[in-house]
Amino acid sequence: MDTASITSAWVAGWTVSRGTAPAVVEPWGWRIDVGLPTHVFRHVLPAPDAISVGKLCEEIAVPGAWLKIMAGPEEAAGWITPGWSVPDDPGYMMSKTLDPGARPPAPEGYARTTETRDGVIRVRIVAPDGTLAARGQIAPTGVTAVADQIETHPDHRRRGLGANVMRTLEAAAAKAGATTGVLSATRDGLALYDTLGWRYECPLTGIVRDGVA
Repeated sequence: MDTASITSAWVAGWTVSRGTAPAVVEPWGWRIDVGLPTHVFRHVLPAPDAISVGKLCEEIAVPGAWLKIMAGPEEAAGWITPGWSVPDDPGYMMSKTLDPGARPPAPEGYARTTETRDGVIRVRIVAPDGTLAARGQIAPTGVTAVADQIETHPDHRRRGLGANVMRTLEAAAAKAGATTGVLSATRDGLALYDTLGWRYECPLTGIVRDGVA
């Protein structure tokens, strides 16, 4: 996928996954109103440069505002103005051709549930004691689907639960009609997704307006 296509797909699926209002198209990309104290809104720029990033940094004074740009953290650090910072949590945009037959059996000793609500497919894996061991969700929006909030509890890591969640989500999204998956990986998640056949497409860097209490 080219950068414009993967960004457009990610924005569409992310808003559905997080239950926000649809993204607003802007000349430089999209604006998403998130509504959280530490994440008030975000501007997403598929083709950032020093001029576009610098202009937004000069215009926005709201603490907790974010820019999400398809560029590396080194470039971002050189474009921002005082009052903004680049957290040390680089992102990696990835994509994959979805496999409708990828759904594995539930992990031995665990219970797994899959439900769809408000257009979002959610998978939960519960430990024998009833506590949540792993979870994740995916939002199909036509031919693409965005995987989001993939988490495994620290007490249950290295048991294949994250891979089980991802394959279950992949099969469910393919059954819903999506053919391509998109996600934003963290540094910690990059290795998992790579082993599952996800392909790195471009960097994703967050820039935050400082001043959040």
